[in-house]
Amino acid sequence: MTFIKNIREKINPALLPMKCHYFLWNAGTAPAVSFASTWARQRGLSSVAVGTVFAALPVCGLLAKPLLGALADRYQLQRALFLAFQALTAAAFFSVQFVPAVPTRTTVALLCGNTTSFRLCPGTAGQLPGTHVSCELSCRNASSLVFEICSSWTESDQCQGPTGSTTETSAVRPTGGTTLEALCDSAAADVQLVAEVPPGNILQQGSSCLELRVGACRVGDACLAPRCGNPTGASCEARCDDAALREALESAASGDDPVSLYQFWLLLGLLALSWVGMAVVVSLGDALCFQLLGERPILYGRQRLWGSIGWGIFSLMTGALIDEFSRGKQKKDYTVMFYILLILVGLNFCICFQLKPGERKRSKNILRDIAKLLPDLRIVMFVAWCIACGLCTGLLWQFLFWHLEDLAVLRGGGVARWTKTLQGAVSAVQTFGGELPFLFLSGGVLARLGHVHTMSLVLAAYGARLLLYSLLADPWWSLPIELLHGPTYGLMYATMASYASIAAPPGTEATAQGLVGAVFEGVGASLGSLLGGILYQRGGAFTFRVYGVGALVALCVHVCVHCVLARRPHYGVQPSDIAGKSTPVQE
Repeated sequence: MTFIKNIREKINPALLPMKCHYFLWNAGTAPAVSFASTWARQRGLSSVAVGTVFAALPVCGLLAKPLLGALADRYQLQRALFLAFQALTAAAFFSVQFVPAVPTRTTVALLCGNTTSFRLCPGTAGQLPGTHVSCELSCRNASSLVFEICSSWTESDQCQGPTGSTTETSAVRPTGGTTLEALCDSAAADVQLVAEVPPGNILQQGSSCLELRVGACRVGDACLAPRCGNPTGASCEARCDDAALREALESAASGDDPVSLYQFWLLLGLLALSWVGMAVVVSLGDALCFQLLGERPILYGRQRLWGSIGWGIFSLMTGALIDEFSRGKQKKDYTVMFYILLILVGLNFCICFQLKPGERKRSKNILRDIAKLLPDLRIVMFVAWCIACGLCTGLLWQFLFWHLEDLAVLRGGGVARWTKTLQGAVSAVQTFGGELPFLFLSGGVLARLGHVHTMSLVLAAYGARLLLYSLLADPWWSLPIELLHGPTYGLMYATMASYASIAAPPGTEATAQGLVGAVFEGVGASLGSLLGGILYQRGGAFTFRVYGVGALVALCVHVCVHCVLARRPHYGVQPSDIAGKSTPVQE
């Protein structure tokens, strides 16, 4: 009883709504944000299209955050706008599920003669695979091909999986279950087969075509040499087990011109509204939190960690539910994700309605007060650091799950069936193994190291994390790497928010949080998504390697510049600047 009484005495009831807000808001939006890029991929968008979409979304936040932050500061509308944009986010994100998929046709032309091959145009696979590739072909109205299969194709022993195993372990299998005998006896016009493409048999033809020369084909359990006495052809739907080829097929399927489709613009519009809503809620929520904390911004991390708890729990739970509701379906069913978002954000709205922030100072000229910070080279370096962190975060937000899905397909063995559970587990480890402890400890770290040294630590962690992703072969090994999410997001976010709160002149807190968030997401994450989408055409490992090296280069520049600045008087935001603010605030 004494223990419970002591806890009650330490809890500040005024901060309970903020803790609940962080928990419910992140619990509701986490699955939608985490799975948004893979959901868009399933809707028929290529990596370039997804990168473009998610590069545009933070730009919307770039415009909305400072404008609405300044409006909130000028007219004391933090609470009203905070609530209004929660409702906007829930409505827009829930509506996304009703956007029709972008129509795709992953059709290839199969040509059979003395040799058999199929061509993909347009399409480039970046670095062409040098290993064995299996592609499932579903050919309709191909009676001439069926006749040649039954009369001319002979037995072969060349059917090998991508690792040199027998056909039983190949990552791609026929789905129809029809045997060769049944196919020939029924005189069917449709056929499903698996084309085995040996190493070195994938050739670039011109600038936009790939030719895959088939070594053997599997029809049911039979392994056949695909040679036709009478040259024939067929139009077939294709699915390959190689990530680069799959990306080329998706690019060709979308025609590389999604902007001509109304579905693309409808999706972009709804996601843009969602992102604007989330951006404003996050920046205004942080401003309200710092307002309630008063003279102890060091305690911000202990409020924000409740958001991490919600994120981790519901990401894992939602990923498992998506896999469960997708049993027996060709594609993942994300419906449960949208209903979880609607319920939790609605509950959060009701709780935040009870928030009663106190009076605070007003700035007579917000823009002039903010502009006073710009000539300071320390602020310039802080902005550059925010952009560098945003670049890395943009790649992780949009393409980490892509990379894990591609690794799961290459790994085979049923791993692909549980990709959403794996991705949910990734989010859970990020939260409970990394982000949560670092948010809790962020105040102590900042008090001991200061903001500048903490920023260097964050960049070093980014470099290590991204390079480790580039070395992955088994997607399950991503789980221990996610421990680095602590310094690269938990510590990074606390550092960014507290620095902005300390540097902001009185009465401009919401504006400052909006500007910092706009720079981080609208510039950094936006460019990170766009560049990541372009580089991902050359493969996930290559993309993460480039970003990892870039983070380490940014670290070197950051350290060198601050070594020069350290020789000047009144350098940086010192540990005493935050530790000295000792007005007691209960947690």
